[in-house]
Amino acid sequence: MKTPSSLIEMKRKGEKIAALTAYDYPTAQILSLSGIDVALVGDSLGMVKLGYESTLPVSMEEMIHHVKAVKRGISGPLLVADMPYLSYEIELKEALKNAGRLIKEGGAQAVKIEGGEALVPVVKELLKIHIPVMGHLGLTPQSLNRLGGYKVQGRDLNGAKKILEDAKRLEKAGIFALVLECVPADLAKKITAAVSIPTIGIGAGPFCDGQILVSDDLWGLGEGPALKFVKRYANLREIMTESARRYSQEVRKGVFPASEHSFSSKG
Repeated sequence: MKTPSSLIEMKRKGEKIAALTAYDYPTAQILSLSGIDVALVGDSLGMVKLGYESTLPVSMEEMIHHVKAVKRGISGPLLVADMPYLSYEIELKEALKNAGRLIKEGGAQAVKIEGGEALVPVVKELLKIHIPVMGHLGLTPQSLNRLGGYKVQGRDLNGAKKILEDAKRLEKAGIFALVLECVPADLAKKITAAVSIPTIGIGAGPFCDGQILVSDDLWGLGEGPALKFVKRYANLREIMTESARRYSQEVRKGVFPASEHSFSSKG
């Protein structure tokens, strides 16, 4: 079973970290059989599983529900849970309570929070109650209204400097790993060299210590073209749609169920 310390050791040895999102029991089982190091129950579930337009509506109850499902199927990868919007930003006491619920009720091994310098006190307090914290800088989806949408961050000198400084502050506060989302590859390379904790990129180029993708994007389950930083390794949406179409056609024609799918009486 991977731990936060395992990831830090992987960086020290120069071993790349492979991470994917997981939202349910069967996906957790698949990741456990696939050599994945980190399973993240991301608040992206709001968009890919619950049909929300963004991650903002996702509640603590929804996160705990999905974390518990993943926990029942995981064996090997480090299980990290996103803290949803407004579960940690306002009251420190509420942040500790909500993170504790993801650990105690959900079964997560660590939590992930979005943001830089302002979140340093939260990180420090979570560590006091023995909850490992993963950071998240760059494009932080919970801040999409302030950022003006889903845009690459850190392209200008001031923006890049701020992200680098925040990475160092979060490392000093005690995070064990840092997600860098949608930042220029050269900035991600600089941050990766500047901190002793592993960086995990998504749309941050090849120089991070690891990579993460939304599993539904990897498998081609979503609609429309893939985002620039996504590589589709399968087209399961097409396969699943075609299999459902064949099933409906066979039911209407009376082809399914056939005799081999039916039971007979005794005698």
